[in-house]
Amino acid sequence: MRRRWILAGSPPALALALVLTGCGAAEESAPVVVSSLTLAPQPAPAAASATGSPAPAPAPTGSAAPIAGPSPSVPTVDPYPDQPLIDHTEWTDEIDGRRLHVYPTEAGRKDTFPAALDRAWQEVRADAPDADTPGMFDQFRCHWEWARVVAPDKPSWNLEPWRPAVGYDATVSALCNPGGPER
Repeated sequence: MRRRWILAGSPPALALALVLTGCGAAEESAPVVVSSLTLAPQPAPAAASATGSPAPAPAPTGSAAPIAGPSPSVPTVDPYPDQPLIDHTEWTDEIDGRRLHVYPTEAGRKDTFPAALDRAWQEVRADAPDADTPGMFDQFRCHWEWARVVAPDKPSWNLEPWRPAVGYDATVSALCNPGGPER
């Protein structure tokens, strides 16, 4: 059965959701939740009747409400509670400024437990205290929530302190690189 999707969430996340839902997710029967984004499947409109007149469209449902209860893709218990999420960090000097390379562990690439983001950021801060700025956290969060889904095998996540602190949504809109692409 074909389904149409109601999108609710932050505007930057909507664009990414459209890309992610193009991978066959439209055939699933359960809603898909990505961070603050809810993709709620709705039945497709009925086909035209034998007389050629279209069937009435379903009544609008408004914006999709968050799903009650845990989503099947979000664990309720951390599956990697005692494992490090960050292997190491490394500062480098590049043509456009300092860059912190964050190397996640295998657990850090796979852990989707909600509190794991904060635990991973604590590991980054412990290894690289200079990284503790709002813009750097937004870049890290963007990599944690989106880049590891889009590029799961990228060796390191690159965070730059010279990038402007524009807030999380704008950081996602800039593909984790506010202020311009990496060189």
